[in-house]
Amino acid sequence: MSERKITTQLVVIGAGPGGYPAAFHAADLGIEVTLIDYRKYPGGVCNYEGCIPSKALLHVSKLIDEADNASALGITYNKPVIDINSLRAWKDGVVNKLTAGLGQLSKFRKINYIQGRAEFTDSSSLSVSTAEDKEIRVNFSKAVIATGSSPASVPGIEVDNNKILDSTGALEIEEIPNKLLVIGGGYIGLELGAVYQALGSQVSVVEMMDSLMAGVDQDLVRVLKKRLTNKFESIMLNTRVVNIENKKGKLKAQFKTKKDEIIEDVFDKVLVSVGRKPNSENFGIENTKVTVNKRGFIEINDQRNTSDPNIYAIGDVAGDPMLAHKATYEGKIVAEIIAGKNVLYDPNAIPAVVFTDPEIAWCGITEDEAKEQGLDYTSTRFNWAASGRATTLDRNDGLTKLIIDNKTERILGMGIVGTGAGEMIAEGVLAIEMGATATDLKLTIHPHPTLTETVMEAAEMFFGSSTHIYKTKNN
Repeated sequence: MSERKITTQLVVIGAGPGGYPAAFHAADLGIEVTLIDYRKYPGGVCNYEGCIPSKALLHVSKLIDEADNASALGITYNKPVIDINSLRAWKDGVVNKLTAGLGQLSKFRKINYIQGRAEFTDSSSLSVSTAEDKEIRVNFSKAVIATGSSPASVPGIEVDNNKILDSTGALEIEEIPNKLLVIGGGYIGLELGAVYQALGSQVSVVEMMDSLMAGVDQDLVRVLKKRLTNKFESIMLNTRVVNIENKKGKLKAQFKTKKDEIIEDVFDKVLVSVGRKPNSENFGIENTKVTVNKRGFIEINDQRNTSDPNIYAIGDVAGDPMLAHKATYEGKIVAEIIAGKNVLYDPNAIPAVVFTDPEIAWCGITEDEAKEQGLDYTSTRFNWAASGRATTLDRNDGLTKLIIDNKTERILGMGIVGTGAGEMIAEGVLAIEMGATATDLKLTIHPHPTLTETVMEAAEMFFGSSTHIYKTKNN
């Protein structure tokens, strides 16, 4: 294996939604950048195996669902005919278009992009095994670790991506199983379960906790669960999988309930979706001063600096929340810090979105967190049954919720469940970041008829004066 040596001001390991923005922004600030990833183009899990392909398929599932429900509006469609090969090609085309575009942007910025796998040799150098079977020694002044995360596993259940899938295998859409079991009631499992249900699978979800999406405001989750209950074959809470065995080409699953009852069922495929784990191993950080906590996250400070002064870490590998947009924000902050600017990572609110149907989105603190912290607050809930726009969309199954400080009227948190919630939540993020009050939202003129009006009316409810709901203060 031949070897060559290069020297760079900054090396970024991992070209996902944290790594490539860090590299791009650093290059824009005049820093010499080397970006390393094992894929042909930047993009990371988000673009190749996560956010982008899953949302492309969720768009398809929404089209199918809207067609199925159009009869209530006086419109009837024939049953959709699904060409799985064409669907997969379209999804792959979306991925290829975006990642190839990122490759071009990398070239425009004169970033040295190396396709390969990096391993630290010490705190100022690393070696890269490239796709061309060449070894490159990279000497650097600063490094950013942005290696992301991988699907977590369930003890005793081995993913083979043939019969037992992880999220990566599920997104390949090799075939549509007649019966699909989803292990895990978090956002990834519910999103992919919704895709397969729309495409024709009978979907069952098993979750060991007592609710779907543990940790998310249950006022919001209840709306989603009601709709999914009508779509999925079953939702089993307080239940865990104790065994899966292959029986004549089928998967026989055995479950144990909270009451120790044993349930059995047979499935064509199983999707294991129990969260993600940080990629903090197998790239030589033991050869540096970087430290890792018990959960496998790289330890960092508010400037994303690790315990090694030359090395920074961002994104999923550096701790919760494991969200692409949080990684992007961190990447830009780190680039500015390395460029000598006096900045730090200090957001007041990070939005989270679950792209199910209906969508769930939230930011700031939840009501449970407000209770735990002993805050003096009011929560207001505006039901979309009173929304004109929701009614015109035939989607009244929504709710907009605000957490408001009683003394200052400041917005502490916002939660939305309903169609388009992910597009609406940014108003809540901005309100929290700007220190906006319920009066600010109340007096902000929102366009009519829109779903964003529900934010304004939720703020009005704090004062007991919502136009479309009567006597709502402290409701």
